[in-house]
Amino acid sequence: MKMTGKPEATWRMPNQLASMISELRHLVREKTFRAGEQIYAQGEPSNSFYFVVSGLVQISIFRIDGVEIVLEKMGPDTICGEATAFAGLPSFSSAVATEPTTVLEFEARRLPDLFREHPEFALILLRLTSLKQRVLALRLEQMVSNKPEERVLELLTRLGEMFGTRHAKGNMVRTRLTHEMIAAMTGVSRVTVTRTLKRMRESGTLYLDDGYFVISPAHAERLDVG
Repeated sequence: MKMTGKPEATWRMPNQLASMISELRHLVREKTFRAGEQIYAQGEPSNSFYFVVSGLVQISIFRIDGVEIVLEKMGPDTICGEATAFAGLPSFSSAVATEPTTVLEFEARRLPDLFREHPEFALILLRLTSLKQRVLALRLEQMVSNKPEERVLELLTRLGEMFGTRHAKGNMVRTRLTHEMIAAMTGVSRVTVTRTLKRMRESGTLYLDDGYFVISPAHAERLDVG
């Protein structure tokens, strides 16, 4: 299912699931964050998770050496922080609003009551958590074992599946990505990203159209990102 969203977002759930969660907004608390304000911090416990109503939230991991690895940019109709809230453990990532953002806060202590009254909500969370774990595992595998070109192609292919539109030369990724953002999401340097994208364009793997990346179908099929 194709999903539309903010041009900068890298994740979104299907509209049907988002609508079902939005219907619970009268049962939870709405919160707003300014640009640059932290929603939750890596290494700190959190008893809540968040459904993004509007705005943009950057999810990152900071390595011991201080290097930031960007996991996702969550636009409207996404959930973040659920793993920590469920497990009751310190968060493995940080979430920061990169623009004025409104979220719905779901407190873990209230989930048993919500699940009893709305059993479909439990199924939604289970499905979303499983999907996010699969994508995260794939990304970690790519970052550990694959060449820069394969890491970049995996990222663009996944975004193309979620936000892509048909193009004469393949699948156009309707997410605005700078070289810096691609570097942060693939674990390579910006210079390496620039060189990699140049090689991919020269080989016909990738095209540019009005600032958007277009992935050749023949190359995208090499990866399993589902």
